[in-house]
Amino acid sequence: MKRSTVRAETRQEEFLFFRRWVAHPLKVGALLPSSPFLARLVARHTRIGDDDVVVELGAGTGAVTKALLDAGIPKERLFVIEIDADMCTYLRKWYPQAQVIHGDAGALVDILPRKHHGKVATVISGIPMITLPEDVQARLIRSWLGQLKPGGRLLQYTYSLISPIPQKKFGLSVRRAGMTFLNLPPASVFKYEKL
Repeated sequence: MKRSTVRAETRQEEFLFFRRWVAHPLKVGALLPSSPFLARLVARHTRIGDDDVVVELGAGTGAVTKALLDAGIPKERLFVIEIDADMCTYLRKWYPQAQVIHGDAGALVDILPRKHHGKVATVISGIPMITLPEDVQARLIRSWLGQLKPGGRLLQYTYSLISPIPQKKFGLSVRRAGMTFLNLPPASVFKYEKL
């Protein structure tokens, strides 16, 4: 990709992200898109088997999507869910190889093709969980856990220093998979697995 094309894409991405943040600050959760450093950290902790899929929720402008594709996640087995119509259009333009779906992350059973139900190896969430009411958090988490295969994992990236998901309430183990200060603001990735 030409340097001028990359700069144009970056400016377009940042402008869209900022515009969506102004419109919905609690839904977007950050002023800038995730950095490549955070995106690569998420990709490093994403697992997928031969018959599995990966689901990315709250993809925004696709920084993590790009890192997942660059890491070798097969495009036909990467499902990118985004509730914001403008961001969804952007994702389809810049990442046509991924399975981009406009929809609610809490309705995963309705969004994910039936043949992949229960075969999700990794759910990746960029949704700002700490800003959501407990009942909304619970609906989202139950939806995601319902599609994880045995031994599957949930990755949540966040700007919080503590786990944004009440793991005990959902019978999950949690571990900080990593943190990057090369993101604005600095971000952590938490890894959750069913006990």
